[in-house]
Amino acid sequence: MKPDISTLFQQASIDDLHLPNRLAVAPMTRVTATSAGVPTEKMARYYSRFARGGFGLVITEGTFIDEAWSQTYACQPGLANSGQAEGWKQVVDAVHSAGAKVIAQIQHAGALSQGNAYRNGTIAPSAVRPKGEQMKFYRGEGPYALPRAMTDEEIADIIESFGSAASRAVNNAGFDGVEIHGANGYLLDQFITDYTNLRTDRWGGDIAARMGVVVDVAKRVRATLGNGVPVGMRISQGKVNDFFHKWPEREQAAEVIFGNLVDAGVGYIHVTEYEAWKPAFGGIGMSLAALARKHAPGVTVIANGSLHDTVQALDLASTDADVIALGRGALSNPDWPQKLCGNQAMEPFEPEMLTPLADLKQHEFAA
Repeated sequence: MKPDISTLFQQASIDDLHLPNRLAVAPMTRVTATSAGVPTEKMARYYSRFARGGFGLVITEGTFIDEAWSQTYACQPGLANSGQAEGWKQVVDAVHSAGAKVIAQIQHAGALSQGNAYRNGTIAPSAVRPKGEQMKFYRGEGPYALPRAMTDEEIADIIESFGSAASRAVNNAGFDGVEIHGANGYLLDQFITDYTNLRTDRWGGDIAARMGVVVDVAKRVRATLGNGVPVGMRISQGKVNDFFHKWPEREQAAEVIFGNLVDAGVGYIHVTEYEAWKPAFGGIGMSLAALARKHAPGVTVIANGSLHDTVQALDLASTDADVIALGRGALSNPDWPQKLCGNQAMEPFEPEMLTPLADLKQHEFAA
């Protein structure tokens, strides 16, 4: 029997933003901006393909926030100046013209920077060398650099930079909202994570103290944009350089993290796991999406992680997620919603799409 897919095509809302359906494109780094961080016409065509394919919401790749330490990869797009914001405007207009909403994800690399045009070296909560090695398909090579621990003044500057980038995103580029990247091992996740945050000042300590910078960033962005514009936070346990990491405090961490984000005024929480429906800490128990639902009542929950599996997507959408975000499934099927409606076969994801570089290939932005 064909499953009832209608639940995925119901309207959804984040704050005052109304979405035509409950299907979103997850953030995916594609390193196709200019060397100056300006989005390109290729990117406009790439992002608008998802909108033409039926996705109601598109969330951009991580976008750096300042002309200092935030850039993660060479040819990553930015929102650090007016020229970059102007470049994003063509992307936003293309997505809107195709019928979808679009949210900018804003990001600081911290210790995971491997291609910064503005600064040499890296900064982080503490002087801890990241696990693993730089990612070759984002033009990296060899071990990550040992970062320098940030000063209080630098932390204050970064909080302000998140606010400034959010303003450029909405007020200059025309984005419908902003997602703060607090996941996957980048700077804000480095503050949350016990082994990358060894600080003994007010920014370190237990999980509540380690959330301090994240909360202040969320409050700053919310104050900048006001109450009607969607402000979200992406949260994960795993990282690009530590895929299987789990919060040692388990559900206590979830309660503190999600509860603090509610208090900071976020309109949505975007949780990402490799398989979003599985118990967050192994064995039995609640998924990360379910924990967000439990500890962040009233906040929209977006779930991401292998949900191109329609059965799992429908199950999660019926219980713990308001919006289902696809990454690999959307890359291989930019018209995934239309195919689902038409009962068409889906193309499998081919890792070769992201080699030798994860930049855009001709077929991904062809008309």
